Amino acid sequence: MSLLAWLGWSEAPSRLSSRSPADMVLETLMMELAGQMREAEKQQRERRQAVRKVCTGVDYSWLASAPRPSYDLSPGERLQLEDVCAKIHPSYCGPAILRFRQLLAEREPEVQEVARLFRTVLQEVLERMKQEEEAHRLTRQWSLRPRGNLGTFKTRARIAPFASDIRTISEDVERDAPPPPRTWSMPEFRDPKAD
Repeated sequence: MSLLAWLGWSEAPSRLSSRSPADMVLETLMMELAGQMREAEKQQRERRQAVRKVCTGVDYSWLASAPRPSYDLSPGERLQLEDVCAKIHPSYCGPAILRFRQLLAEREPEVQEVARLFRTVLQEVLERMKQEEEAHRLTRQWSLRPRGNLGTFKTRARIAPFASDIRTISEDVERDAPPPPRTWSMPEFRDPKAD
């Protein structure tokens, strides 16, 4: 009997392929919450043992194995968190987990605060999703607008080429006035007999 069959891994690919991305995001986020709650509980227990050891001067933790109190979410709170997790788009799952871990590393919360921080991160992600969706909708709406407004803008813009203060040769010819000497970039041609 192979090790894969014994562990039940041969069934995993077929089970994974039948799940929707939303279900996978939900499961991933809830597994992250459960893992972080276990880790926070472990750190909280270690802090209590360290304080007890300092207070008594002796470590008896190896002698007594008291049942470990385990903090668990209430069913209502779990359902609310699952509802929010189901709204998260798969592309935001990774950033949500990273932000959650960052907050936990910064604050080192108690076990009871972990679920509240998780909810805060999920709300931030949902807000960012709404903002990006709105921005995408506005840019799409702008790109699909008819181009008629630019056409009316072009007809309103008039160029008046003769309203300039720059003198031209044609103005001098029309007025029968002699051009000023050497004001143009052309060489001056004169009839030597005229002098």
